[in-house]
Amino acid sequence: MADIKKPKIVVDNREPDSVCDSLEALGTDVEMRQLEIGDYLLSDRLVVERKTREDFEASIFDGRLFSQASDLRAALPRVVIIVEGDAPGESRLSRAALLGAYSALISDFGCALFFTRTPSATAEMLYALAHHEQIAKSRATPVYAKRKARSVSDQQRAIVEALPNVGPTLAEALLRYFDTVENVMSAPESELREVGKVGEKKAKELRKLLSTRYMPSKGKTGENSA
Repeated sequence: MADIKKPKIVVDNREPDSVCDSLEALGTDVEMRQLEIGDYLLSDRLVVERKTREDFEASIFDGRLFSQASDLRAALPRVVIIVEGDAPGESRLSRAALLGAYSALISDFGCALFFTRTPSATAEMLYALAHHEQIAKSRATPVYAKRKARSVSDQQRAIVEALPNVGPTLAEALLRYFDTVENVMSAPESELREVGKVGEKKAKELRKLLSTRYMPSKGKTGENSA
């Protein structure tokens, strides 16, 4: 029988439609949500950060690249950085500076680098990685990833951000309104609607998720191969 399994990729909702459309055309199950770190979650251990050539060079210049790499590696053990697009005609960075940045990402942060020229080529690489992780290696599909918690408040926000359609700003608002994670999780729909940007539809979705009995997926044991 032909392999009908489809890899799942959780995609940051700020990523371009061109990559997402190509992923779906390849047969990927795409789930859009606002991610705290990374742009594409491919398994329970692998995250991908995608940058255009211009943004990649700008992030080296202003130092964002290495801060992002540190956060990515703190959250998940496998990190791939995809740099998309043709090399710009002129660059603020010398070849030596670029090679130094590549070396730091690989040697200091343990990140893998992959270069593509088009969104469709990026999608092909993402699909191949997700298929390898989830189908070939039978690793768990991704749920979400967060920055390594550095305080109790960081951990509280991370828990609330795991709820569907709840990003960092809304998680902060919910915790400020309800004071504790426990209160957020037990809040009735009417009270959830009192928090800005929740609204009736989102409040219903949250209450349904929090009150629905857990039913394990068929064939899932919760154990992953190494």
